[in-house]
Amino acid sequence: MTADHWTEQDGALTRSFRFKDFSSAFAFLMRVALHAEKVDHHPEFTSAWNRVDFRLTSHDAGGVTARDHALARAIDELAAQ
Repeated sequence: MTADHWTEQDGALTRSFRFKDFSSAFAFLMRVALHAEKVDHHPEFTSAWNRVDFRLTSHDAGGVTARDHALARAIDELAAQ
């Protein structure tokens, strides 16, 4: 089951977030980075001005796992802050 607003494609969960400006997008990305470090599961991401795009996959498992879904839920919660 894919978390709301996340899409499963090419062996990964993907989602884009948009914010009002660069500072808001960067602050969100920092919250995600701190959480990812704590759970030792580091997402692939790109950031451009007010947008942050994620690609979640467990490379050692060869695709999407429960850890990716858990991180997707955590990212959604962090975006709501």
